[in-house]
Amino acid sequence: MKNLYIPKNYKSNSDLITNQKAIKFVKDNFERVFSEKLNLSRVTAPLLVFSNTGLNDDLSGVERAVRFDVKELGRDAEIVHSLAKWKRTALKKYGYKSGYGLYTDMNAIRRDDKVDNVHSIYVDQWDWERVIDRKDRTVEFLKEIVTLIVKSISEVNEMAKKEFPFLSLNVNENVKFITAGEAEELYPNFNDKEREYALTKKYGTVFLMQIGKPLKNGKPHDNRAPDYDDWELNGDILFYNEILDAPFEISSMGIRVDEKSLVSQLKIANAEERLAFDYHKQILNGELPLTIGGGIGQSRLCMFILQKAHIGEVQVSLWPDGLEEEAKSHGIVIL
Repeated sequence: MKNLYIPKNYKSNSDLITNQKAIKFVKDNFERVFSEKLNLSRVTAPLLVFSNTGLNDDLSGVERAVRFDVKELGRDAEIVHSLAKWKRTALKKYGYKSGYGLYTDMNAIRRDDKVDNVHSIYVDQWDWERVIDRKDRTVEFLKEIVTLIVKSISEVNEMAKKEFPFLSLNVNENVKFITAGEAEELYPNFNDKEREYALTKKYGTVFLMQIGKPLKNGKPHDNRAPDYDDWELNGDILFYNEILDAPFEISSMGIRVDEKSLVSQLKIANAEERLAFDYHKQILNGELPLTIGGGIGQSRLCMFILQKAHIGEVQVSLWPDGLEEEAKSHGIVIL
C-alpha cells in the first residue's frame, strides 16, 4: 500500500490504554512547559472563519478550504487551515504587550493533504503568537525562540521517558541553523526532501530557514503563503526520525510580515489583490502588532516522543480502505 511505510521489525511499544495515557501526558506537559518558556497564555480559538476576509491561512496557496453557507447569517464560512492570521488580530483585541502572547488548541481539516504515515486530513496543533518590537525582527531573535521550543520538546521527552520506561528517544538540543539557500549549495543535486534528510541525519535537530523565497534554481524550498511569514525570517523545525528513517517536521514558524515584506512578497506571488482584504489593510496601516508565531503539531509531537510509526497511532482520522488492516498486520495499531 503506497500510503503506508512499514519500518523493519516495528511493533507498537504499548497497549491502547497506556498509549492514550502517554498521549495525554505529552500534551499536558508540553503545553505547560512551552507556554511558560515563551510567556504565552491560552485563549479559545475559532474552528470557523468567514470566507473572503483574508483571515484563513492559505498554506501554499492552492489548498481548498472546507466551505459552506451559513443559513442564518447569509454568508459563506470555512473551516480553518490554521490560525496564522487570526492570532495576530487576537493579540490586538486582547491587548497583549511586547514579550507576551497567546496559544490555542487548533483543530483543522485540510482536505487536500496527502494521507500517509505523517500526514492526515485532520490537523491538531498548538498555534501560538507573541508580540515583538521592531528591533526583534532579526535572525538572532528568531534563533532564540527556536532554541526555547527545542528545549521544551527535550524537557518533555525526558519527563515522558521517566513516566513510561519503554520510551528511549534522545533529542539533540543543539540546533543546526541553516538557510534553504545554504542547503541548496551543500546539496545541489538533491531535491528538497533529500536535503532535509541529509541535514537531519547528520545533525539530528535542524532549523531550516528562509522558506518561501525563490532559490538559485528559481523555486522555493517549499511553498509558503506570502502574507503571514516574512520569508527572510522564518523556517521549519526538523528532527531526524529514527523509526521512519526520515526528516520529521514538528513546527513551521517565523517572524510575521510587516508592511514592507507584505507588499514585496505579494508582488512576487502575483497575489497583490489580497491587499484589498481588511487583514492586509491593517498591516499596511500599522494597526496590527508586530509578531512572531507558528504551529507545533500535537499529534506530530506525540508520534515523535512516543516513537510511533504512524500518526494514526496517536490521533483518530480517516484513512484509505484497507490501511488499518494492513498496518495491524505489521504491528501498527491505528486508533
